[in-house]
Amino acid sequence: MIFLHRNKGEEQLWHSIETNDCPNRVGVCDITETMYFDPSVWDMRNSEAGAWRVGAQVRFKDGSGDTDDKGMAVYVQRNSRLTVNASPEPVAKGKTITVTGKVTRANWETRKYAAYGGRHVSLQFKPSGSASYTTVKKVYADGSGNLKTTVKASKTGTWRWVYYGNTTTGPSKSSGDNVVVK
Repeated sequence: MIFLHRNKGEEQLWHSIETNDCPNRVGVCDITETMYFDPSVWDMRNSEAGAWRVGAQVRFKDGSGDTDDKGMAVYVQRNSRLTVNASPEPVAKGKTITVTGKVTRANWETRKYAAYGGRHVSLQFKPSGSASYTTVKKVYADGSGNLKTTVKASKTGTWRWVYYGNTTTGPSKSSGDNVVVK
């Protein structure tokens, strides 16, 4: 079994695998395991997001076994989402564009997304014809997760918000909102 633990083993998240791919005569087995936690199916608490350590336990047919913990840290993260709206559309060159949005994150206990206030979020711009975005500004969301800033219109292109995440919440990017500059 592969498991996650913290607080000196007092908290554990288990995920079991069964395999007979290890020949008894070899004595060593390499197992790759991917753990999926689906709060839409399982009852998970928001407090379960964050840093965990990885452990493994094996049991043999004769009843013997071993538990190993190499102390590797992993992070169980709640999803985040961003919205974006850039206006007016179209806009005259040199005029002000207002870019708004909202940052939310999954609440595992209610199974809904809720405001994620106080987050540091980057506003990015990609000019028409370009393949990549550039960070233009960084702003903090208000207590309700709302984002708002202004920029001067210089080129036609697409605006988006990017949140880089933290130990309890994963990163996200909004879709893009294209603004034509005339």
